[in-house]
Amino acid sequence: MPEEAPVPPGIDATTPNAARMYNYYLGGKDNFAVDRAAAEQVLQVAPEARELARQNRAFMRRALRHVMAESGIRQFIDIGTGLPTEGNVHEIVHARDPGATVVYVDNDPVVLAHARAILSRTPRTATIRGDLRRPVEILDNPDLRNLVDFSQPVAILLVAVLHFLTDDDKPTEVLARLRDSLAPGSHLILSHVTADERAQAAQQGAAVYRKASASITLRQRQQILELFDGFEILEPGLVRLHDWRPDEDSAFATYRGRELPTWFYCGVGRIR
Repeated sequence: MPEEAPVPPGIDATTPNAARMYNYYLGGKDNFAVDRAAAEQVLQVAPEARELARQNRAFMRRALRHVMAESGIRQFIDIGTGLPTEGNVHEIVHARDPGATVVYVDNDPVVLAHARAILSRTPRTATIRGDLRRPVEILDNPDLRNLVDFSQPVAILLVAVLHFLTDDDKPTEVLARLRDSLAPGSHLILSHVTADERAQAAQQGAAVYRKASASITLRQRQQILELFDGFEILEPGLVRLHDWRPDEDSAFATYRGRELPTWFYCGVGRIR
């Protein structure tokens, strides 16, 4: 996003934006100077953040391929989708089945504008505005209902998004409402940041987000595990990003020759 380009109406280019910061970690160009400056502050205390972002995307790819191959899932709802980048959900699932359905959900106007522009001619996809804190509004959205058959299994993706909900937002209740709308055989694909390791650096990184568009709540492994209440967690359980079913294309997660710290947990749950 060139600095000399005019800022689209309704876009705040003066406050760091969490989605644009993540885009910067991934090497994208859809970000402003304020986003890059904030992201660099995080990288000062967590220089592995770029690699962790890539590992997070790699986990998502493996999880999507698994639920399609092993469980036949063909309907996907990606909540908190973030800015489009290489390897979006619809690209991954349509490579296996062009008839698969993907609905992207976000409440960020930047994300919505980009996603709608990219997907305007992509069949079996939709982008809707929705806030995870109000799951009923997401589930009742007519554009989502036109594409998703809730009598059949659905995969809901909450990849690197639940840590943007505070405890006051009651994330376990949000998950319960989403879960109760799903048919047996549905899946939950989830990843979440943690401060279980290198807590001081994690807290310093989280402090940067308190001045951004969305703050981060760091949760311990047991707290993240509780988000899977009502789901059967698939093997290997709630693990580090690179430990979830690595394949022949997976590289061992390192940064400058050292193993990456455990700053993310991830897992996939299934409703029986």
